Amino acid sequence: MGVPRIDGGTLFIDGRWGEAAGGSTFESTNPATGERLGIVSDASRDDASAAVAAAAAAQAAWAQTTVYERSSILYQAHRLMTERAEELAQLMTAEQGKPLRAARNEVRYAGDFLIWFAEEAKRINGEVIPSANSGQRFLVLRQPVGVVAAITPWNYPISMITRKVAPALAAGCTVVLKPAEQTPLCAVAVFRILEEAGVPPGVINLVTTSAPAPVGAEFLESARVRKLSFTGSTEVGMQLAGGAASRMKRVSVELGGHAPFIVFDDADPVRAAKGAALVKFLNTGQACICPNRIFVQSSVMDRFRAELEHRVAALHAGNGMDPANAIGPLIDRASLEKMERHVGDAVARGARLAAGGARLTGGDLDAGFFFAPTILVDVTPEMIIYREETFGPVAPLIPFESEDEVIAMANDTTYGLASYVYTQDLGRAFRLMEALEFAVVGINDINPTSAAAPFGGMKASGLGREGGREGLSEYLETKLVGMVL
Repeated sequence: MGVPRIDGGTLFIDGRWGEAAGGSTFESTNPATGERLGIVSDASRDDASAAVAAAAAAQAAWAQTTVYERSSILYQAHRLMTERAEELAQLMTAEQGKPLRAARNEVRYAGDFLIWFAEEAKRINGEVIPSANSGQRFLVLRQPVGVVAAITPWNYPISMITRKVAPALAAGCTVVLKPAEQTPLCAVAVFRILEEAGVPPGVINLVTTSAPAPVGAEFLESARVRKLSFTGSTEVGMQLAGGAASRMKRVSVELGGHAPFIVFDDADPVRAAKGAALVKFLNTGQACICPNRIFVQSSVMDRFRAELEHRVAALHAGNGMDPANAIGPLIDRASLEKMERHVGDAVARGARLAAGGARLTGGDLDAGFFFAPTILVDVTPEMIIYREETFGPVAPLIPFESEDEVIAMANDTTYGLASYVYTQDLGRAFRLMEALEFAVVGINDINPTSAAAPFGGMKASGLGREGGREGLSEYLETKLVGMVL
């Protein structure tokens, strides 16, 4: 297993690895086995302040580097990540729990952001705007925002780092990163790659901590931090966005989702069920793009349900290191209890279990937080699972009759991240992609994401975009220059 070297501490500040100033530590553990993977430095607000100071001191020099220099470093980081892909994937499976095949896919996806923004760095263009006055010229410059504070989640512990750090570096910004407390070793491994790739001291800084609130307060209150980028829960994201707004900081937040998965009767229900099973149980349901409400037109519900049940029955749960297992553990006990609460409430209110519905135990499963892949039928709007993001392997099935009805049901949520539609009617596909109040729409497509494409949410699912050209713009200020000749 590729556990990174952590001798000397896991804080990376001003180009040096070190312990927390107060000497505090915490453990990183395997959610499948309970095994301790490493002892991690537990940063305080003072450590975060030191990291911000290092980033601020390095900002001017980094901003003055050429885009070709920054691009070269990102290319080197991509090469190193590709060479160490298997080591990184095994570490991710050990620390986060996802099956090894999924971890390998994530490492490739993480590398995509490095190489995409290595190229986009060379396309930070300004423009000349004509003036109504013959002796006047307008120039538009695009310059780095400045110090960026980034907070990343545990469910995609490597790709969410490169999705933020790569565009920040490409734009000429310095970064302080706080990774999720559940997956600090993955962040350490990524930062060792960036260090080896040649990122100068102070340009990237890593603050591992088990107490995110004081570090987050430093990010919000420090005048040296000019932008905050956060991926995580809607509740925390709203608090951070509110705090950033009160201080006029640039902010981008990618938050929770409540994705509808809509299957019309003109679609192949078997193909749709295959797609639903793949994306619903992706990362054990612990992804913001996982469907949370599966709407199936009544006339094809029986065929869809039969195929989904068949596929769910074939899903094996267990340690992700075993290639036979497609379902890993939930990240912690709180997540397990949430599954039990959502399923219990649905059953108490009249839903029926077609598969799963309980914690998995016995043998090696006892040591981890495993929940059976679950299908609920007869789900209604009064149930918690209809309203709240479950973030686990539970698939609620909801019948519908008409196009207008399902659009209204799908949009009946405060969230607006991902959505999915299965149909063979081209007109309907266009009507749905325009009518759905979600920032990402997959038409017969369960993977509408790419480093080259903008990703983010509407409504309570977020502000700003990551990936694509838009992802670089989030780290750039636009400056107007007027010149009289």
